[in-house]
Amino acid sequence: MTDTNTYSAAAEVATTITRRTRWERTKIVLKKAPLTAWFGMVVITAYVFVAVFAQWLAPYGEADSSFGAYLPWGDGHVFGTDQIGRDIFSRLIYGAQNTMGIAFATTILSFVIGGGLGLVASIDRGWIDQGLSRFVDVLMAIPSLIFALMLLSVFGSTAWSLIIIIAILDSTRVFRITRSVAVNVVVMDYVEAARLRGEGLGWVMRREVLPNIMPPLVAEFGLRFCFVFLTIASLSFLGVGLQPPTADWGSMVRDSAGLMQYVAFDLKAGLTPLLPAGAIALLTVAVNYVVDWFLHLTSGLKD
Repeated sequence: MTDTNTYSAAAEVATTITRRTRWERTKIVLKKAPLTAWFGMVVITAYVFVAVFAQWLAPYGEADSSFGAYLPWGDGHVFGTDQIGRDIFSRLIYGAQNTMGIAFATTILSFVIGGGLGLVASIDRGWIDQGLSRFVDVLMAIPSLIFALMLLSVFGSTAWSLIIIIAILDSTRVFRITRSVAVNVVVMDYVEAARLRGEGLGWVMRREVLPNIMPPLVAEFGLRFCFVFLTIASLSFLGVGLQPPTADWGSMVRDSAGLMQYVAFDLKAGLTPLLPAGAIALLTVAVNYVVDWFLHLTSGLKD
């Protein structure tokens, strides 16, 4: 007699299909990322690291003015000192923390205000939608930089007033894009079904509409961060942004701009104003590279 094996369906399966974890899917996506996206992610990671650990990375204090004015590069000061004897390299590091931190907080607040109101307007489509839309149209008709200058001159140039004023002004753009992408979702059958079975406005916004409009909002968050970042730097350059002794890249460009006229005599001194300006430009380019890649990734387009 010959031995007979017990039949098993599992034995007929050559391979077992297992669902990839989120980390495995993330690694696959990152491997396919272009060089520009990798460049942007590396730069953003470096900036965030410097901003978080600024107190440990900076060789001197943010407002330490115990050194001589306009000391040359080197001799204990990598990029020299400014007009009152503060170490420029240390202030560049603290500027990353202050400028990026305030820009990030402002962008989050603008999305909370504009995104929330945009979702409410897209779902209501009644007098609330009309009232909010017309109010936003009025605010967007006023040049944002001039409006911010006026409000900051009234309420003062503190960090909190800077965050609140810019967030309110920038939330109008967030409102417009949130409403425009949400109105295409609220007419879907699953949203109508949720409303018919008695779900509240907050539940519909949180569970049905928001998850389906996240890709364009995430991309818009990166772009809004760049605009807010540049706005804060512009206001500081004009003297109404972050006030001394707080280090800020915009005010650093303004304070050291006079050194450019000495570039023929001292090249390093003439390049000093370009250090904070280059830091602003590099971060803006890096964020745009990552946003472009994310938009291409979520759009469904193939190379």
